[in-house]
Amino acid sequence: MSFLQEFSNEFEQEAQTTRKMLSIVPDDKYDWRPHEKSMSIRQLATHIGELPSWIKMTMTTDELNFANNPYNPVQVNNTSDLMTYFENNLREGREYLKEEYEGQIDKNWTLRSGETVYSVRPKKDVLRMCLSQTIHHRAQLGVFLRLLNIPIPGSYGPSADEGFL
Repeated sequence: MSFLQEFSNEFEQEAQTTRKMLSIVPDDKYDWRPHEKSMSIRQLATHIGELPSWIKMTMTTDELNFANNPYNPVQVNNTSDLMTYFENNLREGREYLKEEYEGQIDKNWTLRSGETVYSVRPKKDVLRMCLSQTIHHRAQLGVFLRLLNIPIPGSYGPSADEGFL
């Protein structure tokens, strides 16, 4: 099995879990944050929703230079819009996990801001980082929602809210 086939399988499984978590964000909590240094739920959920779009960026470019491409996240205001955004980015990401892109995965991809280089890694490692970012931020969102007493869906089995403990 090729790297992109394996990655695509994992991507789809994580998408199911991410979908469950994003779908329970309450519309009236988008501005809530647990601490002044934390992202708001809006910022966090939007970032999770955009992460599948990083697949296209990784596979079609050789770098991201924040000096030329300042971060301007999409503004979502409710869970319906969030889910539409996530599903659209999933669809787009899937298009770049096809066999025709397998020859790209060992090429280097650079993350920088002007002359400051943060990382240079093969594209397959960047794809892995994109998935890791999704998992990391999804767990962070789970903590935010837990603090709001919102029942959490299971990720890799049932959660405490589903009778696990």
